[in-house]
Amino acid sequence: MDVAFNSLEELYERIKPALTTKRREMHRNGFDYIKDEDIWNFLKEIKWLNSNSLALHEMVSDVLNCDNNLIDNYLKEKLNLRNRRVYFDNQED
Repeated sequence: MDVAFNSLEELYERIKPALTTKRREMHRNGFDYIKDEDIWNFLKEIKWLNSNSLALHEMVSDVLNCDNNLIDNYLKEKLNLRNRRVYFDNQED
């Protein structure tokens, strides 16, 4: 049985329980600043970027089995990039 989603928001809501489970695991392991959205964005922007026709069970498996350090590094790099942009934008003033 194929499950079709009409939007990313619909898909996000469907796998949110897995994202919440992963976030709780990460919090127990000291990554207490990670949010569900951070895990979602990592997978969407890195892991699934060039993937086609992923099954729902594959996506849930990716959420639950993704390396915590990869998510953490992704988020830190994203924040670092954002901070650099703010710094250079302020230098132009």
